[in-house]
Amino acid sequence: MLTAPRMHSLCNTAVIKILPGFALALLVSAAAFAAEGLELRLTGERYVENLVLAIVIGTAVRTLIPLWEGLEKGIAFSAKRVMEAAIVLLGASISLQALEAAGGALIAGIMGLVAVAILASYAVGRVFGLNRNLAMLVACGNSICGNSAVAAVAPVIKAESDDVAAAIAFTAVLGVAVVLALPLALHTFSMTGSQYGVLSGLTVYAVPQVLAAAQPGGLIAMQTGTLVKLIRVLMLGPVLLTLAASRGRDGETTVRLSQVLPWFIVGFAAMMGLRSAGLIPEHLAVPLGDISNVMTVIAMAALGLTVDIRSVLHAGGRVILTASLSIILLVATSLGLIALLHIA
Repeated sequence: MLTAPRMHSLCNTAVIKILPGFALALLVSAAAFAAEGLELRLTGERYVENLVLAIVIGTAVRTLIPLWEGLEKGIAFSAKRVMEAAIVLLGASISLQALEAAGGALIAGIMGLVAVAILASYAVGRVFGLNRNLAMLVACGNSICGNSAVAAVAPVIKAESDDVAAAIAFTAVLGVAVVLALPLALHTFSMTGSQYGVLSGLTVYAVPQVLAAAQPGGLIAMQTGTLVKLIRVLMLGPVLLTLAASRGRDGETTVRLSQVLPWFIVGFAAMMGLRSAGLIPEHLAVPLGDISNVMTVIAMAALGLTVDIRSVLHAGGRVILTASLSIILLVATSLGLIALLHIA
C-alpha cells in the first residue's frame, strides 16, 4: 500500500520526467506564435495558422536535431493530455442556443452532409491506398473542422503520429486554397449572401477562415457562415462517439465506457451545456476559447516533435489527391444541399 509521502514522491518524479519535453513543446509553440505574428505583420493576413506552423516547426526540429530520450515522456504528455484538455475547453465557446436560429431543416441537412462527406472521403482515401486511420483522419478533417477534427479524432482511433501529421499538413494547405478559391463560386453561381454564407460554413475548415472566405458576400454571409460552421463543429461529438464504438467492435471483444465515451468528449459536452445554461458567462467564452487554442498549438508542437519528415513524405501524393477530391465532393454536395433546401 502506498503511503502519502510515497505517492507525493511518485508524483514529483512523474512531473520531473514530463517537464523537459513539455518545455520543448512550449518553446516550439512560442516559435509558431512568433512566426504567425511576423506573417501577419509582413502580409496583413494569416495565410498559415499557428497550428500548422507549430507542427511544421516541431517536425523540422525532430528531423534535423537528434532529441534526448528524456524528452519523450513530456512530448507524449503534451501531444495527448494537453490536446484532450483543449477539446474540453473548446466546448465553452459553443452554445446550444445557436442551433435554434438555424432551423431544423438546415441542421438536419448539415448532419446528413457531414455523414455523407466522411463516408465518401474515407472511401476515396481507401481507393487511393491510404490506411484506415489516415483515410479517416483526412475524411474527418475535410468534413468537420480541419486540423481540430484531425487532432480530436486521432486519440479515439489511436492513429500514428505520422498519419496525424500528414493529415494535418495537407488539410491545412487545402484549407487555405479553399478560402482563396471559394469567392469564385459567389460570382459564378450569382449567389445571395445567405447562400454563400451557407456554402462557406459547410466547406471551410476553421471559424476564422470562414469569416475570411465569407467576407466577399457581405455581413449576412459572414453571420450565416459562422452559424453553419458552429453547427458543423457540433457534429464532432457524435462522430467521435461513433468512431469509438466502431473501433471497439472491430478490434476488441468488449467495449469499455472510456472508449465509447472518452473523458474529454464528456467534458466537451458538459462545458457546452454550462455555456448554454448561462453558467459560463459570455465574457469568459472568448478567453476560454483562446486558452483552448494555445493548448492545441502546444499539442500540435509536441505532435510535430514525434515525426520525422522522411517518414511522412511517402504518403504525400496519395493524401493530397484524397483531400483534393474530398473537397470537390464536399463543395458539390453543399451546393446540392443549398438547392434542396431552397435557401434564398
